[in-house]
Amino acid sequence: MKVIIKEVKREYDGIFKVDKVILQHEKFDGSMSKDIVRLNFDRGNTVAILLYNETNKSVVLVKQFRYPAYVGNGPGWLIECVAGIKDNGEISVARKEVLEETGYKVDKLRYLTQFYPSPGGCSERISVYLAYVEAKDKIKREEYMGEGSEDILVMEVALSKALEMIKTGEICDGKTIIGLFSLRDELEKI
Repeated sequence: MKVIIKEVKREYDGIFKVDKVILQHEKFDGSMSKDIVRLNFDRGNTVAILLYNETNKSVVLVKQFRYPAYVGNGPGWLIECVAGIKDNGEISVARKEVLEETGYKVDKLRYLTQFYPSPGGCSERISVYLAYVEAKDKIKREEYMGEGSEDILVMEVALSKALEMIKTGEICDGKTIIGLFSLRDELEKI
C-alpha cells in the first residue's frame, strides 16, 4: 500500500521527539485519502527481558516509580520486566539493563515477540526476550538497584502468582503482561 508524506515538522526535540506530519495513504478501495495530519511520538525502540528461574518456577521483576502511570489516579509504582531503550545493539542493551536493574548476568536471550504499545500516536516498537536465570547468576546482591535517578526494587515472584497479579491489576504494564503470557505459552509447549 502506498503512503505519500507531504510535510514533516519537528514539534519537539528533546529526550524524545514529536513530529507533525501531513500525509496521504492508499485506501482499501485503491484511491488515495485526503490529507491527514498526524503526530508521532518517537521515543526510540525498546528491548524488554523477562527473567525466569526454572528451578523456582519464578520470574524476576522490578518495581519502580513511573510518573506517566501516576497521572490520572494511576498506581505510579509499576511491577515490570526489565527494559531499556535500544541504542547500539538490542542484545547488548538487554544484558546491560538486566545487570543494572536486577544484578543478574545473562548470556543467552531467547526472542519471544515484538509489538507496538500505542501505534495510534507512538512509533515505539518493543522486542521481548526471555532469559533463564539461577541464583548463581546474580552477581550484585543489593536489594535496591538502579543507576542515576532510578530507584528499583527487585522482586522474585512465582510465575503462577505473577499471572494472578495480572488479573488483580497489580501487574498492569503491557510489556510485562505480554512477556508473562508468552512465557506461560512457551512452558505449556514443553
